[in-house]
Amino acid sequence: MDKRKVNAWCAYDFGNSSFAVLFPAIYGAFFADHVVGENGEFWWGLVGSVSMAAVALSAPFTGGIADHAGIRKRMLGVYTALGVIAVLGFGTVGPGTVGWGLLLGIVANFAFEGGIVFYNAYLPDIAPPSRHGRISARGFAIGYVGSLVALAIAAPLAANKLIVWVWIAIAIQWTAAAVPALRILPADRGGPMTVRQAARAGLRKTRDTWRDVLGMRKLRLFLLGYFFYMDGVNTVIWFAAVYAKRQLGFETGQLVGLLAVVQLTALLGSILMGGPTDKKGPLWSVRLLLGWWILVVVAAGFVTTPGPFWFVAALAGLGLGGIQASSRALMSSLIPKGREAELFGFYALCGKTGAIVGPLTFGLLSAWSTRGAVLTVALFYVAGLLLLRKLPNEKSKRTAM
Repeated sequence: MDKRKVNAWCAYDFGNSSFAVLFPAIYGAFFADHVVGENGEFWWGLVGSVSMAAVALSAPFTGGIADHAGIRKRMLGVYTALGVIAVLGFGTVGPGTVGWGLLLGIVANFAFEGGIVFYNAYLPDIAPPSRHGRISARGFAIGYVGSLVALAIAAPLAANKLIVWVWIAIAIQWTAAAVPALRILPADRGGPMTVRQAARAGLRKTRDTWRDVLGMRKLRLFLLGYFFYMDGVNTVIWFAAVYAKRQLGFETGQLVGLLAVVQLTALLGSILMGGPTDKKGPLWSVRLLLGWWILVVVAAGFVTTPGPFWFVAALAGLGLGGIQASSRALMSSLIPKGREAELFGFYALCGKTGAIVGPLTFGLLSAWSTRGAVLTVALFYVAGLLLLRKLPNEKSKRTAM
């Protein structure tokens, strides 16, 4: 295992995590409250649903192109550049510019989420299966450190209403941390097709991959369960800050503090679950954490004041760090060698398709009952847990039979 490649891979997570934490927290609250105003939750849910739909529809296709044309790193660079440019464009968004703010939010989130397909696909290349749990957890842990750094930079800027500088800070951190990854990660080695040939064959190969996935029982069951439970996770991420601000009265400074608590506990959750994931198997970890998430969401549904919400948010952070790292390790163990980007594209398809339903459902239900909308999220975790109960728990292996 090449430590330089592992460190470079983790460094990318340090950078793009600035976007991951500040986009839903700062831009989400800014867009819903100051740009849109009334019905802000619905429009913010639309940003999430449309961008996730775009990722879900394109990820298997672009992942297949990356594998067959051998351009994984080039694709990672393109998506990174697109995301950074869109973030810088946030500085032109203001009250009333709903369409423009919506478009930039969709493009930025599409680039961030779409780029993760190619980033995740490097895990099987840089670490042996027996280390997938620890390395995946390390990537997320360093990502949460990046989130804390981003929050520390953003807090005084947001408090002084220097929001434009928040977007500039995200762009700098994301770009600077991407450089070592784009230099040190395994080089594009070319493939059996040119980019044009891979694109032309993309639809047919995506169709073939669908058939392959449906024929791999373990992979099929995992991706279906992942579809449901990541719907819940993404909904919590997407609406936590907006909910805290609009329903519980959190100020911008309090939101930054709340997010710092979540990032700290998520960092702890990532570290704590790395070892058990390798020793007991990633499926064991995912099942444990889904039970945890059910309890957290039910507790959140009965919180009506800011004080208890801090505690619930800390518990959610513990589950967030663990579930993301364990899920990525489990997926890595189920992928046949040589099809990493292609099948991580389907991993993104399932995770992001679920994220279309969750934010939109929450946004619509919140107009009827905020508590009902929150408690509905728990059903996604229950569905995922029931599906994963059908899978045998095994330690990491490169098999999808």
